[in-house]
Amino acid sequence: MPKVAILEHIHPSGINLLKKNSAFDFEIIENISKENLINKLPNFDAISLRVIKLDSDIISKCKNLKIISRHGVGYDNVDLNSLKSNNITLAITATANAISVAEHVMFMILNISKGIDMYDSAVRKGQFLKKDKYSKTFELWNKNFLIAGFGRVGKILIKRCLGFEMKVYVYDPFVDEKTIESFGGIKVSDFNGSLKNMDYISIHMPLTDKTKNLINSSNLKTMKKNSIIVNTSRGGIINEKDLDEALNKEFIFGAGLDVFEKEPPDTNNPLLTNKKVLLSPHSSTFTEECSERMGKETIQNIIDFFDGKLDQSMVVQL
Repeated sequence: MPKVAILEHIHPSGINLLKKNSAFDFEIIENISKENLINKLPNFDAISLRVIKLDSDIISKCKNLKIISRHGVGYDNVDLNSLKSNNITLAITATANAISVAEHVMFMILNISKGIDMYDSAVRKGQFLKKDKYSKTFELWNKNFLIAGFGRVGKILIKRCLGFEMKVYVYDPFVDEKTIESFGGIKVSDFNGSLKNMDYISIHMPLTDKTKNLINSSNLKTMKKNSIIVNTSRGGIINEKDLDEALNKEFIFGAGLDVFEKEPPDTNNPLLTNKKVLLSPHSSTFTEECSERMGKETIQNIIDFFDGKLDQSMVVQL
């Protein structure tokens, strides 16, 4: 009987899948200190993982471990070399979070473009009639929108953008032009060259050596002064120091960040006090619906693995 370790909280609907399946034994491990994990995890065949780090010290002790099922799509908290050398499968919740993330992008774009917080604050402070104090706001209609990375989130996001009658461009070297056009988008091949024509940019890429600091001082200076950039994928793709400078020098109008290079960000990170950036705590998937889908998918991946029918689109190629 496979033993499943559930690290950190997941939605009860995911745990219920194990409760109803007599072929599995499971334990919820609340003490996630490294010392406790080294002591406990060698007894388990599968691990449900959220955000804590599983390094080589821990994984090397897990001689029975066959699969780690990540509650999310990122996996930079797992030592991939250890997984590969020990023939451990890594699965992700590839389909669960796309809707929630795409909606979070639209929330940030609308908030920044329409000055929602500014207007709300003005009314509450008795500044209802002081229209000259308001910052400028924008329509989304007929604006140029660049989706950088056309995976599941990008394919859902484009529908929302087209609903606002925006012109949507897509940068993704791994997706062909015909596919992008079938979704109503226009493929661009030159990322840096395309930025100067965009009103909005939304990042949907993994953090790799190639994408680290993809948005930096050099290309921020080429963008429209009214442009807005949003990142809900991974911190480090946008150079935070360069972004802060670009906002302060009005190279661009605004930004929305759900992710940071270091999480949580240091208290002295200048973006925390920059009024031109809208921040959220890596929470684009924190909807009730998404939480339930991710909980179920995390556990279903484990069940499917041992049943020999795990969807390969859920598996990270190590």
